[in-house]
Amino acid sequence: MELSQAIFSGCEYAGTAAFAVSGAMIAVEKHMDLFGILFLAVVTALGGGTIRDVLIGSFPPRMFSSYRYLLLAALCALVVFSVARGFGTRYLANRERLDQINNIFDAVGLGVFAVSGARIAVEAGYIGNPFLTVFLGMTTAVGGGIFRDMLIREVPFVLKKRVYAIAAITGALAYWLCLRAGALEPAAAFIGLTLTFVLRMVATHFRWNLPRAIP
Repeated sequence: MELSQAIFSGCEYAGTAAFAVSGAMIAVEKHMDLFGILFLAVVTALGGGTIRDVLIGSFPPRMFSSYRYLLLAALCALVVFSVARGFGTRYLANRERLDQINNIFDAVGLGVFAVSGARIAVEAGYIGNPFLTVFLGMTTAVGGGIFRDMLIREVPFVLKKRVYAIAAITGALAYWLCLRAGALEPAAAFIGLTLTFVLRMVATHFRWNLPRAIP
């Protein structure tokens, strides 16, 4: 396996774990049972990639053909379940701190999958189509979160608060621009991932939001 492919696979595992933990933590807050926690974690971690695969005609989606990601997401969900059950009410009592931790995991997953989606678009031969490349990066990054929020009957986070999709778009676009400029793929991926993560965390810290029609 080439070094760049190994780095890419490692990042995907990290992103899958990060999103799975994020989804599982929200499921715990919603007082879901074990199956609900597992299901929400898997959907959050793999939902965006499934949308991406359908859009580029890759069947069956990797969620159903490579069980490593599914097992990793399920394992992360079980860890969160075990921790929450072990600490009981003390777990929910620290909601503010947990939200901060959840936001970090979410930002890591956002950056990883923004680059991952764009990279798979490039591998599929669409590097000459920047709109599709960036769109697939954004969709991979935010798709699972949209599914998650719909399942818990909330307006998707990406549509209402903070710089979220914009961060994913920025990271995917940065990755594509770096490749077109001749940068090595690991460097391009690192720049795209880091830019997404930093923008997301800064937006959270300063409470940046896009303007609304009715404040």
